[in-house]
Amino acid sequence: MTDRSLLLVHAHPDDETIGTGATMAKYAAEGAHVTLITCTLGEEGEVLVPELAMLAADQADQLGGWRIHELDKACAALGVEDHRFLGGPGRYRDSGMMETPANDNPRCFWRADVDEAAAYLVEVIKEVRPQVVVTYDDFGAYGHPDHIQAHRVATRAVEQTLDIVQKFYWTGIPRSVLQAGIDALKAAGETSLFGEVESADDIPLAKPDDVITTEVDARDYLDAKLEAMRAHATQIEVDGPFFALSNHIGHKAFGREHFILMRGERGPGEGDHNWETDLFAGL
Repeated sequence: MTDRSLLLVHAHPDDETIGTGATMAKYAAEGAHVTLITCTLGEEGEVLVPELAMLAADQADQLGGWRIHELDKACAALGVEDHRFLGGPGRYRDSGMMETPANDNPRCFWRADVDEAAAYLVEVIKEVRPQVVVTYDDFGAYGHPDHIQAHRVATRAVEQTLDIVQKFYWTGIPRSVLQAGIDALKAAGETSLFGEVESADDIPLAKPDDVITTEVDARDYLDAKLEAMRAHATQIEVDGPFFALSNHIGHKAFGREHFILMRGERGPGEGDHNWETDLFAGL
């Protein structure tokens, strides 16, 4: 099938790589049209590269422009040629973490009119006609305001384009996968991204295995995902199959990525969990 079209809605540069990078690389390599929509420039991110520290929001406030360059490199690594910022670069500003002063900026995405923002996304959906749309759950995976807003905007846009979009997914990480990662890191003497956590039950973004509907095995594209992570140099440090965010704590970069089908007909499942193995299954 050569006319497959997949559209993903992410909040900041690097979110696409961390959460869905291997999946994006897999479908792009297989000839699907992969469109990435990024909602902000990520201006409020921390800067891991000391010589670029002046780019930060509380200094020169030029990080957003730099991250456009990083995202271009990441998309090239993933083989994704169609990347756009929602409403154009800089339309919406990074809102920062919940209950921080950045939430009060009138330009921040958290304060965006959902209908207005969704209208920009509807335009893209009508142009590229994706059968499949992917975004975050209603908690934004871990409660970041921009992730929650991306969920709201994508949901509103999909509701207006049901004649085009046949399957609508949320991203999700199964509890069993997180627990396996915690155990593996502990055995290797490493610390998980979540600190000294012993159980995945204590991690808010962990989803019950029976809630997950789909597992895309894109391990063959893990190298592309890691290369894309390296492109986001101000935000991510990569060391083999582990990467560290701004707290310098290791976390496994898996080549299997998971999703929850929220609209559309579920395709045939496989394995112990009876999960779909293809976002386009059943189409």
